[in-house]
Amino acid sequence: MIEKLVEQWHRVVEGDADLLPDLLADDVVFYSPVVFTPQRGQDTTLLYLQGAAQVLNAGGFTYIKQVLAGYTAVLEFETTVDGKHVNGVDIITGNAQGQIVEFRVMLRPLQAIHLVHPKLGELLARACGSVRTAHCFPSQAVRMPRLFHDPPSRRGC
Repeated sequence: MIEKLVEQWHRVVEGDADLLPDLLADDVVFYSPVVFTPQRGQDTTLLYLQGAAQVLNAGGFTYIKQVLAGYTAVLEFETTVDGKHVNGVDIITGNAQGQIVEFRVMLRPLQAIHLVHPKLGELLARACGSVRTAHCFPSQAVRMPRLFHDPPSRRGC
């Protein structure tokens, strides 16, 4: 089951962002490397993934390894942010319906977290109007730009 989900995720990363909302379960939980609390729900996860894509895209984001087992995928990636090497892991958990129910992102080295954190915060603040507004997402469906291909855009929340 996870193989098909990962195949669809790779299509999203390569530019078919329209697939993403259907890949995310309504109650998906997103674990950010820069936010202490889990972020819950599809709209929230879409916003965080969009922000992460915009921050990490600039430096040639590439998956370099993947491990698949049962309903879990571990995808290791590399990129650069502001000329600094960033290494990370996406841990994706799917369900029997072929949707993502949990998405965890881990980054290294510590310097990478220090680079990504303010950039992601700035994008979320522009999208939501305040850095402290963690749950400012519209109740209607959000049209998301292509994850790793469109430039950052301002969306109102």
